[in-house]
Amino acid sequence: MSQQQQLVILGATGSIGLSTLDVVARNKTLFNVFALTAGNNAKKMAELCIEHEPLYAVMATQSAAEQLSSYLNNTPCQTLVMHSQQAMSDLCAHPDVDTVMSAIVGAAGLLPTLSAVEAGKKVLLANKESLVMSGQLFIDKVKQHKATLLPIDSEHNAIFQCLPHSLQNANVDQNLQKNGVSKLLLTGSGGPFLTRDINTLKAVTVSEAVAHPNWSMGQKISVDSATMMNKGLEFIEAKWLFNCDTRDIDVVIHPQSIIHSMVQYHDGSILAQMGNPDMRTPIAHALAYPERIDAGVKPLNFSDLCDFSFTKPDFDRYPNLQLAINACSAGQGATTTVNAANEIAVAAFLKGQIGFTDIYKINAQTLDDATSTNVQSLEEILECDKLARERAAKLVTKVIH
Repeated sequence: MSQQQQLVILGATGSIGLSTLDVVARNKTLFNVFALTAGNNAKKMAELCIEHEPLYAVMATQSAAEQLSSYLNNTPCQTLVMHSQQAMSDLCAHPDVDTVMSAIVGAAGLLPTLSAVEAGKKVLLANKESLVMSGQLFIDKVKQHKATLLPIDSEHNAIFQCLPHSLQNANVDQNLQKNGVSKLLLTGSGGPFLTRDINTLKAVTVSEAVAHPNWSMGQKISVDSATMMNKGLEFIEAKWLFNCDTRDIDVVIHPQSIIHSMVQYHDGSILAQMGNPDMRTPIAHALAYPERIDAGVKPLNFSDLCDFSFTKPDFDRYPNLQLAINACSAGQGATTTVNAANEIAVAAFLKGQIGFTDIYKINAQTLDDATSTNVQSLEEILECDKLARERAAKLVTKVIH
């Protein structure tokens, strides 16, 4: 990497965005922050603009942009403040940009990420919803525009690292079986309720659900981890990232979160990627790929590791995981619907409007009510997403009343 990479970070104020900036700060000669984007957290964005001096900062709304401008007015910071999803998309496609970190949580990340893909950029994908919502369309665009797609989720990044080099390029057709791979083993910690009495899950509070035992994450993804919907979404994402069938992927519960995922080969060998649970490791790997850089993460000390354990997931405990796997088999409309419903349900849970186990009920009922799972174009995908949100919101209202 002789030339500085110009970097856009979508979702800069979130946990992945902040971890990315930490890695960038450790490797300033290799990376330059071209633009930062965020939702409405203008105060945090102002701090990041002052520290990293991007050329552009984009907020989701005009009011947030005005607030950011007022924070920066009396500082030396020369960052140009903009707003709107279109501005985010335009910057992702900017000719001076090399790399886009897609770390916006939820469906809001889809269009800017597609913009980066269509411009043939190096795309670091932490926004799993982009593939869950639009898998075939997304991958087809990656191939068409010869974009470089690198996974950031620790599990997908681990699988990527354990695959043969011939399978590490998503913009060409791949086949796991023809390259000696028999299974992708997707690990998950089981979240905070792995051993909790299943009959008490109705009483789970928001504070309990967001307290992940191993990872530091935002609230939405922490709840998804507690329900294991997060693993379900990762299952769907893995199908598209690695061009495989649902029967090629197994989910394995590994509470210690030290082995991030594994690849099983025809000869009986299994390759595992291991490390401390810190998102800076996969971020640094993708930023510098195929080279290696300092991530600020301590290596494992094997003398301190007391035990590794592995079990099959209990679908009675984690019905959302089963729902997502079934949706993956059913088709694009089903995965788009489940993702949309889950965003509405989790938001309602975080607001205290519904109970923890109601999340699954709303997700399942929304999918049952879906009229069509055959969606292909971007317009059809966005309409499917919209309708699913409306149905889920009505179901939330019924629970409240």
